[in-house]
Amino acid sequence: MASLNRDCLSEHDRQVLESIFNPSQIGGEELIYTGKEEFPEDLQDLTEPDNPRIQQSKKFEIDAIELAEGGKLQEAIELFTKSITAAPERPAPWNNRAQAYRYLGNEKAALQDIEQALKLSNRSGRTGCRALCQRGVLRRKNNDADGAREDFEAAAKLGSKFARTQLIELNPYAALCNQMLREVMKVT
Repeated sequence: MASLNRDCLSEHDRQVLESIFNPSQIGGEELIYTGKEEFPEDLQDLTEPDNPRIQQSKKFEIDAIELAEGGKLQEAIELFTKSITAAPERPAPWNNRAQAYRYLGNEKAALQDIEQALKLSNRSGRTGCRALCQRGVLRRKNNDADGAREDFEAAAKLGSKFARTQLIELNPYAALCNQMLREVMKVT
């Protein structure tokens, strides 16, 4: 029996094999999370009214983000709290404070803020998508694969590439199939 190699395969067959061996690349689109989430242009939070209270909340939030990026997480949490106090109906500072809590290892506080962000955002828009991803990460970390999958599926529907990569990693059948096919390809 003649051995098969890639040259004997049609373009379609090569694409199928490529998708099996590189499941994070679907349709030529690389789905590996690079650290900066890019969202579709139409995925925006609801427009907030332009009043002094909202503007003050946004200013506190921007300053808090700068502190967090500089590693001053506790100070950032204090400013996120001021942002929330100024305009508690805004979901973004709740989600951002959750991230700071998560980095500090306070998962309980992070989850409380994530739940509030999800409630205020109606699980939609950019903030809802980010909150779903954060909760999915926490659920996955705590071995709640079903809950993580649910959150990542919802975030992926909103356009999160990060959520899509997490769904690929959570798919046990794809992982097993890939492992078996790699073994078969080693033999031939």
